[in-house]
Amino acid sequence: MRALFIGGMVDNSELDLDGEQPPRHYPENTGGGRPRYRLHHTGRRDGAVAYAVYAAPELADDEVERVAQERGYARRFNAEPQPEA
Repeated sequence: MRALFIGGMVDNSELDLDGEQPPRHYPENTGGGRPRYRLHHTGRRDGAVAYAVYAAPELADDEVERVAQERGYARRFNAEPQPEA
């Protein structure tokens, strides 16, 4: 699966993640007690996670959704976006 980042120092960056489910925060263990990025939503295709959108903690959900739509993540990965609980 592909991790996609919105906001913060690595805005518009991408990297590959191993596993079937993305971690709730990236990086998982910062040691500082405050995650740099939170999982905002995933894009699923055929029941599997194709991509995971991570957002800087200070960004509002509406802004993250706007940027994700503008960048065309769902179209690019031919996947259906699903919010994370």
